[in-house]
Amino acid sequence: MTVQALYSAATGMTAMETKLDSIANNLANMETTAFKRGRTNFEDLFYRQEKMPGAEDASSNLTAVGIAIGLGTQVSSVQSDFRQGAFKQTNNQLDVAIEGNGFFKVMDPSGEILYTRAGNFSLNAQGQIVMGSANTGRLLEPPISIPSDTIKIQITPDGKVMVQQPNNTQLTQQGTIELVTFINPEGLLKKGENLYAESAASGAATNGTPGQEGFGVLRQNVLEASNVEPVSELIDLITTQRAFELNSQVVQAGDQVMQLVANLRRM
Repeated sequence: MTVQALYSAATGMTAMETKLDSIANNLANMETTAFKRGRTNFEDLFYRQEKMPGAEDASSNLTAVGIAIGLGTQVSSVQSDFRQGAFKQTNNQLDVAIEGNGFFKVMDPSGEILYTRAGNFSLNAQGQIVMGSANTGRLLEPPISIPSDTIKIQITPDGKVMVQQPNNTQLTQQGTIELVTFINPEGLLKKGENLYAESAASGAATNGTPGQEGFGVLRQNVLEASNVEPVSELIDLITTQRAFELNSQVVQAGDQVMQLVANLRRM
């Protein structure tokens, strides 16, 4: 019995360690553009059935309950919370936030299509719109080029990219920013660098333009902030720490009982 208590408490400590890792990642990304917090879920493990419910007692009556001893817990999943983050005004004409559902498409140098909610775009040396990254210049898909003499860029809520050039008061459309949605965005594969990849769990990407039914609209000059709530994370942090400590006390108690039993056997 006491040995099982040690293992059950150990599973609790392992599970709390995983949750602590998830909380640490959430807090580390408080200022990450369009970051979506992770929520750790748990499930109980198998049970040792010492007496099945509905078993017959000495009088041939069926018992109302049984005796089942749980064998601990484990992490069942870490779900991404895709709730909308707050909007942060930047006044940068290449900063774009998605208000509602959807992801931007970008092309990795390897040719793979990746997806992101982070709209901090920039221009490369050829004037093409790319993700604002110091490591890899990933092109917005489909590609949109901005003329070198552009003096103003306007991005409409429905994704049209308009530019104004010298000696011309009219805006010229250079392309349209497209969005994609997934039937299960929680199933997307997290790649780091604010990027996601399609997976068997997410389902295939559905293409559309901003403002269509089921797709969000674009907001220029703003960025979507992380949806991490520091106060909630700190409460979770304290709860997780206390749960880890309690499980460690169970380990200590189990060890003390085993020592007592061992001493009794030597008497």
